[in-house]
Amino acid sequence: MKVVAFNGSARKDGNTAILVKTVFKELKKENIETELVQLAGKKVQGCLACGRCKKNRDQQCVIHNDIINKCIGKMVEADGIILASPTYFTDVSYEMKALIDRAGYVARANDHMFRRKVGAAVVAARRAGAIHTFDTLNHFFLISQMVVPVHRTGTSVWVWNRAM
Repeated sequence: MKVVAFNGSARKDGNTAILVKTVFKELKKENIETELVQLAGKKVQGCLACGRCKKNRDQQCVIHNDIINKCIGKMVEADGIILASPTYFTDVSYEMKALIDRAGYVARANDHMFRRKVGAAVVAARRAGAIHTFDTLNHFFLISQMVVPVHRTGTSVWVWNRAM
C-alpha cells in the first residue's frame, strides 16, 4: 500500500511539511509506503477550464509545462492521497488550488479515476480560516468519490498547528 502526500505550501520543508511527516510516522508504523511531493518552487499553473481533458480522456491535463501531470500520475498510482495546505486568507494556497482544480477535472473526465482511493487533509493554521481550508481539501476527495476516513469522534482526522 502506498500513500502520496502533496505539500501545497510555498515554503519547502516548512510547517505544513512537518505536519505531513507527523502523519507519515503513523503510516510507517503500519508498513505503508509514503512519498512527499512538495509544490514549493515548482512551476504550477491554474486550470484553464478548456474542457480538453474531457475530449482527450488520457488521464492528463493539456497543460504540460508544469508539475501537475506528474502529480496526477502519482495520484493514480497511489492507494491513498494526502493533500496538505497552509491556510492563506481562509483557504488553500495557490499551488494547492491549481492541483485540486486540474486533477479534479482530469479525474472526472476519466471516469472518476480516483474513485475509492483514500483521501486525507492536513491543514496548517495560525489564525482564522482553517475550517474553510479543511473543507476545500475534503470537497476534492468527496467530489472525486474518494473515501475520507472518519475518527471515532465523528470528525475527519486533521492536524492543527497553533505554534507557528
